[in-house]
Amino acid sequence: MRIIVHGQQAFGKAVLEALIEKGEDVVAVYCAPDKEGRPVDVIKEAAQAHGIQVIQPKSYKDPEACEECKALKPDLCVMAYVLLFVPEEFLNIPTHGTIQYHPSLLPLHRGPSSINWPIIMGSKKTGLSIFWPDNGLDTGPILLQKEVEIGPDDTLGSIYFNKLFPMGVDAMLEGVDLVRDGKAPSIVQDESKKTYESWCKAKDVEVDWSKPVQEVYNLIRGANPQPGAWTTSGDVTVQIFDSSIGGDVSGAPGEVTSISEAGVTVAVSGGSIVLSRVRPVGDKKITAKEWADSGVAVGDILG
Repeated sequence: MRIIVHGQQAFGKAVLEALIEKGEDVVAVYCAPDKEGRPVDVIKEAAQAHGIQVIQPKSYKDPEACEECKALKPDLCVMAYVLLFVPEEFLNIPTHGTIQYHPSLLPLHRGPSSINWPIIMGSKKTGLSIFWPDNGLDTGPILLQKEVEIGPDDTLGSIYFNKLFPMGVDAMLEGVDLVRDGKAPSIVQDESKKTYESWCKAKDVEVDWSKPVQEVYNLIRGANPQPGAWTTSGDVTVQIFDSSIGGDVSGAPGEVTSISEAGVTVAVSGGSIVLSRVRPVGDKKITAKEWADSGVAVGDILG
């Protein structure tokens, strides 16, 4: 099949290279336009290294973009991490249409931060979907899905890089094979089970130390490494990255109850959180002990 890869960044590059290694006929790569002052996207660099045509439309609603795609005579478009809206007119140009990766078990967690929110909400599992995109946001029929466990100490980073990233590359290849073999399902999503969450931003991840210990821990790990849960120490904002649940302590919510090489222990409802890696605003990531040495003391109240 003549395949178009449409994507960006590391995941898009990984899918592209996996298809090339598998011997697929990738006829073009679509990616976001270059931005002044920013490095060239790695998927563009990879495509150019393999001698593959790179196309970067500013809008997929432009008739010229559709005509350019039709001239490629594609059989399938594979979308691997795409943020620009692509209308059905463009999606349906390939003979077999377009398939897309989404890192959740659709119709759950539609939207751009679909890995953060299940962790923050305390879910025990999540997964990925390969689906047939349409004009809605993550609403098209499902081709295949894969589940992954959210372990008690998993973070956004560990779920994505250790699980959903490698599994997603393999699932995209599986989807291509199913399309080629004429065995690709198209299962309509159950709209009664849909959920949608927007971007997980800094405003969403300020730590409320009066919340139950598990809820606070879920927030911190669901925002690690992006956007980074945060609190305040005096008038300084501090992002929290690596942490763990500690034992029962005597202290008000947000109170620093102990400081050691292992970290800074902070009281919360029903227990404590041990901070081990943080980033004060304007600084780099440092150990919590290093941060404490700069002026944090037992008895201080965070937040």
